[in-house]
Amino acid sequence: MNYYAVFDVGGSAIKYSLMDQAGHFIEKSSLPTPHDGMDSFVNVIDGVVKEYQKKYVLSGIALSMPGAVDVDSGYIKGITAIPYIHGPNIRELIQERTGLRVELENDANCAGLAEGWIGAAKGVNDYICIVIGTGIGGALVLDRKIRHGSNLFSGEFGYMILEGYLEQPSGETWSSLAATWGLVMQVAKRKNIDPHTLDGLKVFQMAEDGDLEVQDEIEKFIKRLAVGIYNLQYIIDPEKILIGGAISNREGLIDQINEKLALMKPNEEYLDIQVHPCQFGNDSNLIGALYHFLQRESIQEEIIG
Repeated sequence: MNYYAVFDVGGSAIKYSLMDQAGHFIEKSSLPTPHDGMDSFVNVIDGVVKEYQKKYVLSGIALSMPGAVDVDSGYIKGITAIPYIHGPNIRELIQERTGLRVELENDANCAGLAEGWIGAAKGVNDYICIVIGTGIGGALVLDRKIRHGSNLFSGEFGYMILEGYLEQPSGETWSSLAATWGLVMQVAKRKNIDPHTLDGLKVFQMAEDGDLEVQDEIEKFIKRLAVGIYNLQYIIDPEKILIGGAISNREGLIDQINEKLALMKPNEEYLDIQVHPCQFGNDSNLIGALYHFLQRESIQEEIIG
């Protein structure tokens, strides 16, 4: 059995685990993400690896990272909450420190890979994984392979412009209207209150307590989610569309989105547009990062062989 050190790097915390090649968790924990520079980051990774190596022989290190990850070069482009990861070659730095093979992939892509490997999209060739959080990201998988795009922006579904494009150049994006923070902002605007006093849980609680204005905003929120999904279905025509992120676990949300999609479908179309929940929650990025490592390792072995 082969063992791997796997990391899911976020803006505030790094989740890490010891996993075997079948995707099973042997150990799992987390620690704060360092914000004082790359040296501290590499020290954290190396420290965890050395602890695991006291009990196991490791076959490699897999990382789920924010940003536009170039899986071939090891560089991360774009802008994230961890500025120091943009510029240095993270793969080379960690490989030099640990002596182990390192592979990294974008976090939303990792979530998508996890579902295709052993999750809700297992055995599906073409699927979309939509991750709803502060913004809307995701993964596009065709022929069971992540599509990165020429500028590494494939799967950035949240940048779709939905409304307001006649009034302002950039309009309102899917993220600004239908992500969790987008819902919070719309409710805060409607209620004339500070959005920082709200979060998704509070908004839904307000609706459950009978606030008609908030109920109306949630209705719009669900319709906007459905519109984006409808567009993606007709653009890409995947076999399956999955939704992840904390809000996707809310009871009844998936059913409400599917009800809206059913109403939107043209009568003459036989296509049945539906969304399904992702199987994995907080573990998805770890599972997907490992699967990405195994894929890259297999490709390298084929080239060498």
